[in-house]
Amino acid sequence: MDYKVISADCHIDLIWLPPELFVENASAALRERMPHVVEGEKGPKWVARNGAEFGLANAMGSAGREYVPGVIQRSDRMAEQGLYADGKKGIRRLTEPDLRVKDQDLDGIQGEVLYGILGACMRLGDGDAAIEMTRIYNEGLAGFCSARPDRFAGLASLPNHDVAAAVAEVERVARRGVLKGVEVSNSHDMRPLFHPEWYPLWEAAAAANLPVHFHTIGTPKPDTTGFAPLQERQSFAVQITGFQMAMSRILMEVIFGGLLERWPDLKVVIGEAGIGWIPYVLDHMDLEWEDQFKDLTLTMKPSDYWHRQCFATYQSDKVGTRLLDLLGEDNVMWGSDFPHPDGVWPDSQDFIEAELGHLPAAVKHKMVCANAMRLYGFG
Repeated sequence: MDYKVISADCHIDLIWLPPELFVENASAALRERMPHVVEGEKGPKWVARNGAEFGLANAMGSAGREYVPGVIQRSDRMAEQGLYADGKKGIRRLTEPDLRVKDQDLDGIQGEVLYGILGACMRLGDGDAAIEMTRIYNEGLAGFCSARPDRFAGLASLPNHDVAAAVAEVERVARRGVLKGVEVSNSHDMRPLFHPEWYPLWEAAAAANLPVHFHTIGTPKPDTTGFAPLQERQSFAVQITGFQMAMSRILMEVIFGGLLERWPDLKVVIGEAGIGWIPYVLDHMDLEWEDQFKDLTLTMKPSDYWHRQCFATYQSDKVGTRLLDLLGEDNVMWGSDFPHPDGVWPDSQDFIEAELGHLPAAVKHKMVCANAMRLYGFG
């Protein structure tokens, strides 16, 4: 494969999966608690018997929202390619390998990294069932990626509420040998990543040589009960615009917490994080470390760990692409965020040229291809 562009942040969401996947593959004890598809007022939708809902089948974004023309410009562009219309016909373009490859060919993408269903696990609200759900998803993802290993690098979804279960899944995935990394459920209520409770997971991931990923989930949504419609929209605008900023906590916990000092071979990726804010945070971490935190278990300044072991993905960041001397051209990976409504498919090439066209060809190639090739073993 002649790789020119690899998207380091794409998704296979629950709502595009085969409707019978979880029920048919669950253990007898948990089968009744698995997500499944029922008929709803607006068509087939994913639900669980505990009342959890995951959205319309084959619909928009990770939450399966109904596509409404004219509301989100990026979704309109996807709709123009027939994605949602096909979904309503039961044509699962996102989870049929050959159809997905065809869609990525349309966008000039030769490889993609696939994030998973951890948001759906949180909506399920059932810890034991979520563990079973991620195991089934990961096995299905391995089968999907095996159909075109030259095109797909899948990330195993891991729960954050049961570290022992997460470790067991890392070890199972490593034995299976298909998936190229692990994604830890990112939630606002999880223990800080430097807590010793997490240590077995970082140990297992490092031993398996599987990069650890955290995908942005945004900041907590404020309570807007009783707000006027305009104020609700203003609140939503703040939440969406600041969606990537919460990833600074992940980065600071990983570095200040000594994870990268203790496991120097561990690679950490913050997905859909944006990159423009990272130089400021790294610089401020260095300043605070020098000023008052040299008692932490670090043997070099915080920014050095970033350059040695960390990566971030972005889909559009005109500020960040002008700060590569501080970010490091080896630490940034572009991604289209396909098929989410804040992604750039099918216009990826236009975005790449507009934001990276000023860079030397070798630097641009690293960001849109070579860094992901090296980390995930494409080729």
